[in-house]
Amino acid sequence: MKYQLLSCFFWLPCAVVLAQSRPYGHEQAIHQDSNIFVAWATKSTLARSFQNIADVSLGYTTIGDENSAIGKAGQNGVVSLGDGGSVIVQFDKPIKNGPGPDFAVFENGVSVLGDTTLFMELAFVEISSDGFNYVRFPAYSFTPVNKQLINGEGNSPSMVHNLAGRFAATWGTPFDLESMKGASGINVNFITHIRIVDVVGSLDNRYATYDVLGNKINDPYPTPFASGGFDLDAVGVINQQLELYAGQAMNNAAIQFPSLIKSDELLGIQNLPANGQLTIYDLQGKVIFQQTFYDEVLTIPLGTLSPGFFIAALHINGAILTKKIMVY
Repeated sequence: MKYQLLSCFFWLPCAVVLAQSRPYGHEQAIHQDSNIFVAWATKSTLARSFQNIADVSLGYTTIGDENSAIGKAGQNGVVSLGDGGSVIVQFDKPIKNGPGPDFAVFENGVSVLGDTTLFMELAFVEISSDGFNYVRFPAYSFTPVNKQLINGEGNSPSMVHNLAGRFAATWGTPFDLESMKGASGINVNFITHIRIVDVVGSLDNRYATYDVLGNKINDPYPTPFASGGFDLDAVGVINQQLELYAGQAMNNAAIQFPSLIKSDELLGIQNLPANGQLTIYDLQGKVIFQQTFYDEVLTIPLGTLSPGFFIAALHINGAILTKKIMVY
């Protein structure tokens, strides 16, 4: 966070008061100490970006690391993503669609002008059931775009929706998987990965990011510091998948799934449960092959895969089993 947050550290008692009383506009926020949380992210993969996307000579952000994104909110510091940077977090058990919100994302926003507005740094939230195919929550921003918000300037949480970072430090932004039912490529009862992508809040057409309606998202910009961009504190799980899913059982099943094949050979998968889908991705996440199967044997046509590494994902009865394939 920027100088606004650093100055707050000198007034630690104020931060304690903030944590114990619900700030203005935080009716939907969930406090980090709420017993509604049953788990927290346990692994993260970081892709930092620049302090200022319009001046890359300043270099990348440096605050925090991958360990800062795991564990309970308020315990391991924050990791700063930079303009357009991202981080992927994973969990010991999948997140499922249950009653109300299913998970919450924590940032370290700071109150300005009392409790009426916040210095917010926003991020898109994307979910995946296999770590390769991601679907973004539809984000909305109604913040006026006639004037660029600058570092330290406040905005109202009511002006944005489905964007992480819209609440103050210690308060998580909730997300409900119910709104993503029917989205292609994911199973809302088996979310294994969540990707947080920093919003570049510039109103300059060269760098601007947009909401689902095509509105520019006006976010404080520039923030040319080591702590620039969205500062992820934690991701807390509310509804966790505890049932034994077919995907877990498949790991011990007798599915014949080769991991090393020649480019001039057929790839055959045998002993499959009836009814499912196979998707093969390259390492950039592009879908190379996809087919629904109804029998216990599936054969991929000769010439489908050129030499290289691929990820195969079996979707069966709501579960997903992934395996790396090398073609030579």
